[in-house]
Amino acid sequence: MTEQTTPPPHYLPVRDDWLARRTEAILEPGLPIVDPHHHLWDRPDWRYMLDDLLEDTNSGHNIVGTVFVQCRSMHRASGPEHMRPVGETEFVNGVAAMSASGIYGPSKICAGIVGHADLSLGSRVREVLEAHIAAGGGRFRGIRHITAWDTNEQLINPAYRATPHMLAEPKFREGFAQLRPLDLTFDAWLYHPQIDDVTDLATAFPNTGIVLDHCGGPAGIGSYAGQRDEVFANWSAAIRRLAERPNVSVKLGGLGMRLNGFDFHEQTEPPTSERLADAWRPYIETCIDAFGADRCMFESNFPVDKGSYSYAVFWNACKLLAKGASESEKANLFSGTAARVYRLDLSGA
Repeated sequence: MTEQTTPPPHYLPVRDDWLARRTEAILEPGLPIVDPHHHLWDRPDWRYMLDDLLEDTNSGHNIVGTVFVQCRSMHRASGPEHMRPVGETEFVNGVAAMSASGIYGPSKICAGIVGHADLSLGSRVREVLEAHIAAGGGRFRGIRHITAWDTNEQLINPAYRATPHMLAEPKFREGFAQLRPLDLTFDAWLYHPQIDDVTDLATAFPNTGIVLDHCGGPAGIGSYAGQRDEVFANWSAAIRRLAERPNVSVKLGGLGMRLNGFDFHEQTEPPTSERLADAWRPYIETCIDAFGADRCMFESNFPVDKGSYSYAVFWNACKLLAKGASESEKANLFSGTAARVYRLDLSGA
């Protein structure tokens, strides 16, 4: 993979030589895993395409399938602006078709696709959703419209324009209402002070499946630096309120980003799986306790989190975190929940 030499401030650079300094024996290598959150892109300073993903998914764990989540990759270069994100689904469905050929191994790469449509278009977004479905080859499963916003400038990703309480805006909700009739889910990515906005949305649309990304984004930089106990208290209370909504599930991962403030990337050596598990245990255990294993799914968030640890070490950490789970709970955490939520066809994997 081409190393990222000039990353945007919200991303960590991937240093392959640094990551290679940490190798571990693979724990429970036969355990089936669906990775429900990864990206693919080809950017001037950062390439992560099928071959790069396969290098990670083939690093020892039993990855039987994956879900691609939108990341502004391969949008159409022309045509109406609101339709351009459909190009991402066209691209990813092609990758999925390559994987389905079996040439690249038994894993069903991109068995599910989550794309982007601007829900602020209101009911007009239906045209975009239907185009995604047509382009997805039977794999298109939902929309992610990023609404991450904070007064803390260090948390702002300039690639995504969000406003305070965007999930409550009438036009956004008019667009959101188009998802359920098309049997589509919604991936919510925002920061921990915004979790109650997801709770309100889930209450207003109880029949629409919502997935909370990255444990709800507990922040640890900028004004949140040095406030981990206070942030955890506020985050955990909001998580428990959200978990009362049965139409919501949560992805366990995405904690290797700069915004979380764990600073694994600043150490001389890459973290061990034990260190990752120790740092994340309060967050993961809170989510599982609140939602139950049947509404939780471990996720890699690669390559974004690859700035902090390798794919193999990450999944080892997840297995350590699930050490006390029953066999049925473990099956849900690593594959069952993701397969149900995204209605994945993993036959032959």
